Amino acid sequence: MKIAVVGATGLVGSVMLKVLRERGFEKEEIIPAASAKSVGKEILFGKRKLKVVSVEEAIEKNCDYAIFSAGSKVSKQYAPLFANKGTIVIDNSSCWRMDENVPLVVPEINFDAIKKEDRIIANPNCSTIQMLVAIAPLDKAFDIERIVVSTYQSVTGTGVKAVQQLENEEKGVEGPMAYPHRIFRNVLPFGGDFLENGYNTEEEKLVNETRKILSKPEIKVSAMVARVPVLGGHSESINLQFKKEFKLQQVFEILEKTEGVKVLDDVSKHIYPMPIISEGQDDVFVGRIRRDFTLDNGLNLWVVADNLRKGAATNAIQIMQGLIKRG
Repeated sequence: MKIAVVGATGLVGSVMLKVLRERGFEKEEIIPAASAKSVGKEILFGKRKLKVVSVEEAIEKNCDYAIFSAGSKVSKQYAPLFANKGTIVIDNSSCWRMDENVPLVVPEINFDAIKKEDRIIANPNCSTIQMLVAIAPLDKAFDIERIVVSTYQSVTGTGVKAVQQLENEEKGVEGPMAYPHRIFRNVLPFGGDFLENGYNTEEEKLVNETRKILSKPEIKVSAMVARVPVLGGHSESINLQFKKEFKLQQVFEILEKTEGVKVLDDVSKHIYPMPIISEGQDDVFVGRIRRDFTLDNGLNLWVVADNLRKGAATNAIQIMQGLIKRG
């Protein structure tokens, strides 16, 4: 198999290469592609050195799959060119997510949304993925009417420049700013760009992507996004209101049986999900599971996951693995 990784030199791209090795693709023909400034560089992939090529050159190699993590502009320009060659594109940007002709997929939830003829598949936003892995099985059981979610997102979700800003500020060194304010010892109450309605693009993604993946356009979603000075792992405080009654024990049982979920919930021993636990892991960690006594059929959850892995690279590669298995 030929597998192109577009954006291979970025934060998510490097994790994609790592996950490909972990999941048994080390012997396949891996083609790292990136912008002109990175062309010709060598990347270590297991025991092999791979030379970075241009996106145009990767297209001409007639790849079986192309996994994108290079931003919306690159995806919009090049994904159709790969697709026209018969390559299946799995895109990690926001470019295709809300296109009605492109499936938006979390494999544990809606892999069947991918049709045989699809050549572009969208990978959801990292915050959406971890939230839905945790709550989709609860939706099946109790029918979610409303979601209120507040996210505490790591700087790695913004990119290399944000990581450098945090590290520079910790050392007291001046440098390029990814954010309009200091992030060290601070919390920024936004993600992405602000919209005319007062929300921002990260919050809008949580709303729209949730409705599409769950196939529930009527579901009520209220989102608040914050950026925190953490290097790896997004955290979410989630409040759910169900249409059906539930027992708390049922919630625990469902989550403990859910693929890709680990329940960490023993407050007497201070066991609960934290970013430091999720870093480098593919599971979504759920804890602080408790009723919301202020409304009928209300539930509170705390959900944490590695945003570079399950929130991006791992989810994309799981989609590819599912397609390979399906033939």
